[in-house]
Amino acid sequence: MKLAEKKRLRQPSMGTMRRLLRYMKKHTGVLVLCLFLVLIATFLDLYRPILIGDAIDEFITGDYSPGEAVDERFAGVLRSAALYVVILVGLFVCNRFQYLLMQKTGQDIIYQMRQELFEHVESLTMRFFDLTPVGKIVTRLTNDVEALNEVFSNMLVRLFRNIVKLLGLAVIMLSLNVRLALFSFILVPVVAALTVFFRIIAHSAYQVVRTRLTDLNTYLSEHLSGMKIIQLFAQETTKFREFEDKNDDLYKAGFKEMMINAIFRPITYFLSVVALVIVILAGSSSVLAGAISLGTLYVFIQYISSFFEPIQELAEQLTTLQSAVASAEKIFTLLDEKPLISDPEHPQSIAPVRGRIEFDHVWFAYNDQGDTPEWVLKDVSFTIEPGQKVAFVGATGAGKSSILNLIGRYYDIQKGSIRLDGVDIRELDRTEIRRAIGQVQQDVFLFTGDIASNIRLRDDDISEEAMEEAAKEVNAARFIDRLPLRYAEHVTERGSTLSAGQRQLLSFARTLAHQPTILVLDEATANIDTETEEWIQEAVERLMHGRTTIMVAHRLSTIQHADRILVMHHGRIREEGTHQELLKMNGLYKKLYELQLQ
Repeated sequence: MKLAEKKRLRQPSMGTMRRLLRYMKKHTGVLVLCLFLVLIATFLDLYRPILIGDAIDEFITGDYSPGEAVDERFAGVLRSAALYVVILVGLFVCNRFQYLLMQKTGQDIIYQMRQELFEHVESLTMRFFDLTPVGKIVTRLTNDVEALNEVFSNMLVRLFRNIVKLLGLAVIMLSLNVRLALFSFILVPVVAALTVFFRIIAHSAYQVVRTRLTDLNTYLSEHLSGMKIIQLFAQETTKFREFEDKNDDLYKAGFKEMMINAIFRPITYFLSVVALVIVILAGSSSVLAGAISLGTLYVFIQYISSFFEPIQELAEQLTTLQSAVASAEKIFTLLDEKPLISDPEHPQSIAPVRGRIEFDHVWFAYNDQGDTPEWVLKDVSFTIEPGQKVAFVGATGAGKSSILNLIGRYYDIQKGSIRLDGVDIRELDRTEIRRAIGQVQQDVFLFTGDIASNIRLRDDDISEEAMEEAAKEVNAARFIDRLPLRYAEHVTERGSTLSAGQRQLLSFARTLAHQPTILVLDEATANIDTETEEWIQEAVERLMHGRTTIMVAHRLSTIQHADRILVMHHGRIREEGTHQELLKMNGLYKKLYELQLQ
């Protein structure tokens, strides 16, 4: 690991801490109340040994005249015991109330952070998801957010309590007996140095654990999604070894973190026992010499027993705090990710959308870094009139699907302009653009839920009647009506229990239910089984009726009815015309057509 990276691991960013504390701002009143309760609880906790010490000196070892009754001394002990019980009840009430308040506050903050993070992820552009593994995003939304729960629920209050307790112990011990207090503090520098050393190595170890966990989650997300391919190519053994290596890395990192804690705690406990022995030896001689009372020695023994506990807790809390800050840095890095596409401050409106699309000398590259961008589209110009059906054909990589992505403004172009109803789409609100476009893709994604929720996408504006009408219109109702629960039938992840044709029909119903003005078909008829092929062809015809339609297809037989066909080659439009006109040109389209006939 590089030196600069090590330094970054050891020193949590103060900016990150400030951003974390901002989430406490709206809960300041609750925090102040909790700190006040902690002050009371700490005072009561510190007073307990003093109460018992005073009882020892006054009622047990004190000098009494022969006429003084034993009953009076016993009554004094009972009064001290009763006061001790009251103190314990006060401690319970303060600690319990403070704990409940902070736990509720912590959960509220974590809920807010998770909502904010997911909302931000939804706002990011497709390029971000092209480059970022899903497992890493899931880790940020789950593990990293949950790592901050301890900070808001307990950490800040416990830090405050331990600091106040340490200062209180030191002040009281010095006020009781300076000499014995100094004996008690002999090992404090050793414990402090050990704490600093432990904090550094523990934070570094925890950072490694977080990194290994992210790697493992990323690996799991990718390979569980691709399990069919793994089994198809009999790669189970290879993938198991890869998982074993990553799991082993996480195990070793976790074991190292555990060993650091396992070494630090016994050493701290051993030093606390040594300090206790020193206090007993020095205190006993002072008691025998009459310099201090037995009750004072008892107070010192109780204090020194608990003096090293807050130091140990502080070390562990600082490490946990650093670990939480490390998770926060990852979260804030994601929150600071800027969308590559943003809506204009004052967007224009073209409602209702008619569906006229113009590409005017468009140049586009997914990767436009450097002096020579990797152009996917090169000087592309065409116009699609409202209600027109236009198809794009060409070899893989020619730029067909990129045109579809640009129409919905999932990416921004580098040169030229794209206009919708005469207005540059960069001057429009993306929500308005995408609401007007219905896209049916080759790979249909269905969510876990039921048939109805996958058609409506939980849009309450779509009524039950409109949903069922859309399903009937595209022939999806033909198989839905045969299901035991019809529209309430459970859909598994990605719709694995449905055939490819059924999933495609559901995607048609979903598109029609949202009533788009522009229809985009991206290889929408590629995955068709024989049983539903005729249904799907009918569904496509009904979907296209009265809508501006843009199609991409490899099977040229499915787009022969298009009003115009544009032939793409290496990012440029090489040919344009109807099916018959293109065949007469004896060019690229005819070659593609003849290849498919063969």
